[in-house]
Amino acid sequence: MNQGRPVYLKLRDRIAAAIIEGKYAEGGMLPSVRVLAAEQGANPLTVAKAYQQFQTDGLVEVQRGVGMYVVKGAAERLRQREKADFLRSEWPEIRARMRRLGIVPEELLENG
Repeated sequence: MNQGRPVYLKLRDRIAAAIIEGKYAEGGMLPSVRVLAAEQGANPLTVAKAYQQFQTDGLVEVQRGVGMYVVKGAAERLRQREKADFLRSEWPEIRARMRRLGIVPEELLENG
């Protein structure tokens, strides 16, 4: 599903997941561009582009000379956006496949 997506968007998704999961806490500092690039095996310019998207979306703020911080409420905003994206673009395909295979929701709960 992620094939063909730009690397910075894939990286952005990983950072968003880390914020939602609390790895990068609200009020906490994100790793520097260089550190995250090294951790992810990515080009620093790619990391900077992903970070810029978070800044543009108002999910992080920059303190010049210090670093980039996750703003309060960022995790919930990201969670709501991810949920809406899932329900709009992924769930219809999953639901259709479940129907084809004869899987009912109760069956998923029993096996989950």
